[in-house]
Amino acid sequence: INAEYMGNDNFKIQQATMSFVVSDLPYPYDSLAKHGISEETLKFHHDKHHAGYVTKLNALVAGTAELANKTLEELILTQKGGIFNCAAQAWNHTFYWQSLSPSGGGEPPAGPLREGIEKKWGSFEKFKEAFTAASLGHFGSGWVWLVRDQPGELQIVDTHDAATPLTEGVKPILTCDVWEHAYYIDYRNDRAAYLKAFWSAVNWDFASKNY
Repeated sequence: INAEYMGNDNFKIQQATMSFVVSDLPYPYDSLAKHGISEETLKFHHDKHHAGYVTKLNALVAGTAELANKTLEELILTQKGGIFNCAAQAWNHTFYWQSLSPSGGGEPPAGPLREGIEKKWGSFEKFKEAFTAASLGHFGSGWVWLVRDQPGELQIVDTHDAATPLTEGVKPILTCDVWEHAYYIDYRNDRAAYLKAFWSAVNWDFASKNY
């Protein structure tokens, strides 16, 4: 994955010869439980759903060296259908894990990201309300993102299914997974309760580095 979006050394999908491998979570499975995201949820989400996309991607590109040797970003920008969906979901999930932290939560520290948020929305609380509203209002499966557009302004965007801001020429800063598999074990279909857990675990250090 392009270093422009890494934020830190843990943000990666390891690519071996002719295959993609899911990197480990950047924290223990039980470390977000205090924020309301259980060990069981992380195991199913990471080891079943995220890993499943990578397994399917490897099957789809097997035997085609031109595709198997591309990065996830290259596949996202050049492919359609199943290859795009699996590559994008692998990338999106890796970015999502880094958007959370056992020591996360609260508000972004003083600095450029905080200033950008306040310039766009007037206050952090108004930004949080807008991001939460976008997350609750998103119909079906997908993602809600804080991104930086080409002029340098922050925007909140939502993408459906596997869609990712990478195809829109904007820079991802932070994301929230609103597929039900991200929260169904802990909260059933109560997305609002999941969002409270999300805010208590947001990794502002990662977001600040991306900005």
